[in-house]
Order: sequence, then structure tokens, then C-alpha cells
Amino acid sequence: MAMRVPKSAYPQLFKDGYKNLQGVDEAVIRNIQAIHELSEIVRTSFGPNGRNKMVINHLEKLFVTNDAATIIRELEVVHPAAKLLVMASQQQEQEIGDATNFVIVFAGELLQKAEYLLRMGLHPSEIVQGYELASNKALEILEELGVETVTNFKSKTELFKAIRTVIASKQYGNEDLLSNLVVEASQIIMPKNPAAFNVDNIRVVKILGSSLHESQVINGMVFGREPEGIVTKATKAKIGIFTCSLDTAQTETKGTVLIHNAKEMLNFTKGEEQHVEKIFKEFYDAGVNVVVTGSGIGELALHYLNRFNILTVKVLSKFDLRRLCRVVGATPLARLGVPTPEEMGYCDIVETVEIGGDRVTVFKQESEISKTSTIIIRGATQNHLDDIERALDDGVNIVKAVIRDGRLVPGAGATEMELNKRLSSFGEKTPGINQYSIKAFAEALEVFPRTLAENAGLDATQILSKLYAAHHQDDSGVIGVDIGSETEDCTLDVVKADILDSLSAKSWALKFSVDAALTVLRVDQIIMSKPSGGPKPPQQNSNWDED
Repeated sequence: MAMRVPKSAYPQLFKDGYKNLQGVDEAVIRNIQAIHELSEIVRTSFGPNGRNKMVINHLEKLFVTNDAATIIRELEVVHPAAKLLVMASQQQEQEIGDATNFVIVFAGELLQKAEYLLRMGLHPSEIVQGYELASNKALEILEELGVETVTNFKSKTELFKAIRTVIASKQYGNEDLLSNLVVEASQIIMPKNPAAFNVDNIRVVKILGSSLHESQVINGMVFGREPEGIVTKATKAKIGIFTCSLDTAQTETKGTVLIHNAKEMLNFTKGEEQHVEKIFKEFYDAGVNVVVTGSGIGELALHYLNRFNILTVKVLSKFDLRRLCRVVGATPLARLGVPTPEEMGYCDIVETVEIGGDRVTVFKQESEISKTSTIIIRGATQNHLDDIERALDDGVNIVKAVIRDGRLVPGAGATEMELNKRLSSFGEKTPGINQYSIKAFAEALEVFPRTLAENAGLDATQILSKLYAAHHQDDSGVIGVDIGSETEDCTLDVVKADILDSLSAKSWALKFSVDAALTVLRVDQIIMSKPSGGPKPPQQNSNWDED
């Protein structure tokens, strides 16, 4: 009988310091617990009554928001499995611009149900197979649940229906006001072919002070600074846009000038002055009465611009400069010289307006359809304005989503409950072990109405039982959670209440969350190398001068 080889005699596979976690308990359950922790952070921010999170990032910038995309972006998640979920939510943000919270909450709940099945003895492969079947069936059922379709994008009432619910989930109570602003801004820039609608053409400018009700939409672009010179208004403006500075060119080498007398001293800068005057005189002769630069403006140049009555604006953001070129139809020039008629832009009115003590420059187009519209939002604190901007951003993204696919499904948890009901009956008819996973998938959808009820301070168990009863009595699938209910019923017909979600946003969110959950379930081993680098340098001691 051969002797047992001692463990140390085995060949060493990895370098010292490697971590190797394997098996269901060490790898899968650990990953599920990490993801559950992440999904619990954003779950309390779900829905109109979602709580705000106060996040201070590594630059010590403060964020106070219930927008899941912002929370996840600013949290520096290091757990590899949780990072997969962060990537899925970021992909949802890029694809639709809304429902990022849906992705994280649903993936977290799917994995919680999977943990129970694993502990019951199912193999991860069997759970994955069942989840895939359920996901495909859920997407099929979702196609049948559309209750309305947005077809006329010039109609304010149709667009308003699609946007209102999205904004209510971020700014409950102000949804009608903010939805009207988004609809108005969208209508201004809506092209003849709606498919060419560009989200980037709606800008938001935040001005502190006053109240949200003083917010307005301007047909054109607004910059949060006043012109550099004394000229503050130009009509029927011909615009020259430059990316270089409006100043005399500095030579690369230094020179020494010897001045013999006072006359030479007086004449020393005359040549330079005449050169600068000649440049801006040519501007004036060509009819240019507005100059925009993305860099600095010299004092001498500003003097002549004022003398020739040319309005001068400094725009330091290259992205805003690019947008402005698109709005006025100008070509940005990298050299200082008179723009040709093709390179010039045109704008009806360029003026300085005072809004709440701040002087801003407005490039206003008088035609009904413009290339850019600007929503000016007012409010008490910068954090509040930032959060309103995120809500408006979601609203604008949903306009783009409904232009691609105008179908709307019932909101307030009604769609999820109907999916739950139909998937449960599909699970009952499925033979074999897959039925357990399908039923777990259906149960995971409960998390949305339950969260809506919990965040509104209602009795979630009672509301869920009422929703189950309502959906089993009626096949229309339009009964959802009434978060503002004063009665004991706490359920309502969401279609009559105009609480509707975009079908494409739900569909993409389902795909991304299921994909992320399945990727985590397929992992059975975590191999981590030793982090590179030596010991951390000592931290700065604030009391270094004390004994």
C-alpha cells in the first residue's frame, strides 16, 4: 500500500499571496451577499418616495440624491461581483437613461432567491437554465402588456404622459411642472424626422435663488456669464467663433529693444496697436457684431472690440463652444482673422439678461424650431438644483426612448405583478427542476411593489396580498400601488391615473439585470493575485507640530 504524499510535496500552482476561493459557500454565496448589500443601498431610493443618499466622493464633493446612476457612479465599489452589477446599471444608463435602479434591485433579488435554491440543493447550472427560460418568457409577456402608444411626437399631451412618471420617481410633487419644461424644450428642437432627435440639444442652466416655479425654457442657448466688454446686446447678429485667444501673438524668443529718447518710447507700441486695430476694423467691415472665444481676451483687443461696438463672449467649455457652433451655424476658427461668410454664424438676438442677480448671455432664435433649447432651473441650494437636473435628464432620455419605441406599460408595480402572475402559471406547467427557478424568478418581481409600499410607509404585506387578489381576478394587469392613498385600499388603476412606464426601458432593464445575475451565478471560483506595490506611505499627521 502506497504511502500518502505529504501536502507540501505538491507543486505550488500560484505565487505566494494568492487568494483562491472556490465552491458554492466560498465563491457563489459570498458574491450574492456582496450584491445584496449593494442592492439594499439603492433599494430604499426606489420610487417617488425613495430616500435620498448623502454621498461624499474621493474629491470631497457632496451629492444628495436618490438617482441610482449617480449613487453607483460615486460609490467606489471594489468587490469584483458587485462591479459586474455596476457595469450593467451603467449600460442601462447609456442605453435608456432611466431604470438603473430597476437593474440593481432586480439582480439583487434574483440572486437572493438563487441563494435559497442553492441551500435547498439545486446546482447553479439548473438555476441558470430556469432563469434563462423565465427571462425569455417574461420578455414575451412584456410585449403583450402595452396599454398605450405614443405616436404623435408633436403632441404635448402624448409626450407628457410618457415623461410624467419618470420625473415623479425623482421629484415627487413637482412632476407636472418639470414635465411641462421637458415637453416644451423637446418640442422646440423636435426635428421633422423625430428619429434624429438629439438629447444633447437640450441644455440645463442652474441659477441659484428664487423657487422652482420660476424655471423657464429659452429657445436658444444660455451661458452663465456676462459679455467681457461694454456691449451687451446685438440683433440679427453675425457671429465669429474662435478657439484661439483674441490677443497679439507672443513670440517664442525674447528680444531686447534699445530706446534712445521719449519719442521712440511713445512710438514703441504704435505698430502693435495699429495691427490689432486693423484686424478688428476688418471684423467691423465684414459685418461681424458678435465674437465668441474659447480662450483669453487681451486688454488691447477688448479696447478695439468695444470701440467697434462688437459684443464679446468668453465660453471656456469646448463642448459648449461646439454646441454653439451647431446652433448658429458657424465654423470654429483656430486663427485670428476675419471669418468668411460661410464660416460666420447667425443668431436673431444675443443679449445679456439678469436672472436672480446673475447676469447671463442668451443666444436666442426667434423661429419656432431651433437647434438647441435651454431649461433654466431655479432653486435654493446647489445640491437641489443638481438633483432637479438629473430628473430633467431622465425625462429628456425617455423622450428619446419613446421616439424609438412608443409603447407604454402600466407603472406603479402593476406590470411586475402581472409578470409575476403569468410566470408563476408558466412555472406550474414546466416539468422538471426548472419550475423552481421560474417560480423564484416570478417571486423576485414582487420586490418592486413591496419596495414602493415600504418607501411610502405603507403595510407592504397587506398591499401585496391585495395586488395578488386584484391581478388574479382581472387579466388586464393595470392595478398598482397607490403611494399617496388616504384610504385603506392603497391600490389603484394606474392607466386611469396616467402612471405609465416605457416598455423599452423595462425590457432593457430586465435583460441587463438577468444577464448580470447569471454571470455571477456562473462563477464557481475566485482567484485573486497579491496586490502589487510595497507598504503604504505614512499618512499626514495633522498634529505633527504638537509634542
